[in-house]
Amino acid sequence: MILTWRFWVLFSIGIPLAGLLAMSGRAELVIPYDLGLLLLAWITTLIAPKKSQLRLIRKFDPVLSVRTANRIEVSLTNLSPRLISGQIFDLPPSTFAMSPNVESFRLETSGRLTFTYELTPPERGSDYFRGTDLLLDCPLGLAKKKMRLPTAQPIRVYPNVLALREFDLLNQQGRLREIGIRRTRMRGQGSEFESLREYSIDDDFRKIDWKATARRGKLVVKQFEVERNQAVILVVDTSRVMLSEVEGVRKLDHALDSSLMLINAANRAGDQVGLLVFSDAVKQFLPPRKGRNRVGMLIEAMHDLVAEPIEGDVARAITYLDRRWKRRALIVVFTDIDEEVRAEELAAVLGPFARRHRVLLVRVADPTLLSALENRSPERTAVASRAAAGLLNASREEVGRILSRSRIWHLEAEPQDLASTLVNAYFEARSSGQF
Repeated sequence: MILTWRFWVLFSIGIPLAGLLAMSGRAELVIPYDLGLLLLAWITTLIAPKKSQLRLIRKFDPVLSVRTANRIEVSLTNLSPRLISGQIFDLPPSTFAMSPNVESFRLETSGRLTFTYELTPPERGSDYFRGTDLLLDCPLGLAKKKMRLPTAQPIRVYPNVLALREFDLLNQQGRLREIGIRRTRMRGQGSEFESLREYSIDDDFRKIDWKATARRGKLVVKQFEVERNQAVILVVDTSRVMLSEVEGVRKLDHALDSSLMLINAANRAGDQVGLLVFSDAVKQFLPPRKGRNRVGMLIEAMHDLVAEPIEGDVARAITYLDRRWKRRALIVVFTDIDEEVRAEELAAVLGPFARRHRVLLVRVADPTLLSALENRSPERTAVASRAAAGLLNASREEVGRILSRSRIWHLEAEPQDLASTLVNAYFEARSSGQF
């Protein structure tokens, strides 16, 4: 029970009343007044609706996207025979950022209130709603009744799943360029027959269809497109190198967010998609498959991945993959490396592997590195930061050269550009028949 301002106004009347009664020697008579007022306030809370007379439904997506505003809808229905009013407070996890989630209401019998707010989880994992608090106005306005409805509900937070919806929508509308993705379709390449067309001077004579030429009385060539049902395997490093943060988010999380876009793009293109997770040993392996449920299965597999403070063993992961997948594939390795010695070791492992597969190594670039290099302030801290950034940048560039000499395709992009850069690289490799 929470006493209102009206109660305290009436209660304060007892003060001058006690003074008047004291003059007649009967000040103790004010005590029944105060107790009666308090008893009346308590009785009104008993009259207020019970939990069983209220129904609350909370709706949200089965999975929430990390670091993204997710829409939460709350509906409250009055099942009591009287009008009710008050405030409602939904109780998501305290670590989640949220828009205002408090709503005032006034509901007739069978009336319904529906309101929405946004919830932004800071990291992947599992949590739960604590419940929903109501602050009900009691009759006479002397008190408010606070109650908590038992609406505890689990929450599962995944990489940015909402970005996939945006990708699908823009893809259907032919507007992928708005998010930096250049969808290409290279005719005349690949091995899957698409159509016939008239010969042009730049065409390879080996593509001439002589039967169609005889029927039409002019030279006709076969046109091919890149075949479907290729294999894309994501190799995700969860060792210590993925613990470091870029813009307050671990590199592993940036990698997983961008990998979702690649998984979705490859699945939409009819390719098989697989996943291998490793640190000091292989943690899980999902062989390449395709189908309507494939994206969901891979999202579920990545849901609770965490980076560990241990040394990764790329050689063991690649050896494991080499034994279990023989067909040529696009192998996308998410890791981080800025030391030349480790780059040489990595090249020794991936170099021979790249002769049979198209290997793409993906690194997350840190925009603060470029900012430090561009800061020309003469202050001592700025000079020191610029020098350190210069050494690190030179080392990362040398790592890139080492990888290139070993014929390992690699890319590095800042977090906001990583997903589009990665998907563009996939489309480029696919359209040119590189895997």
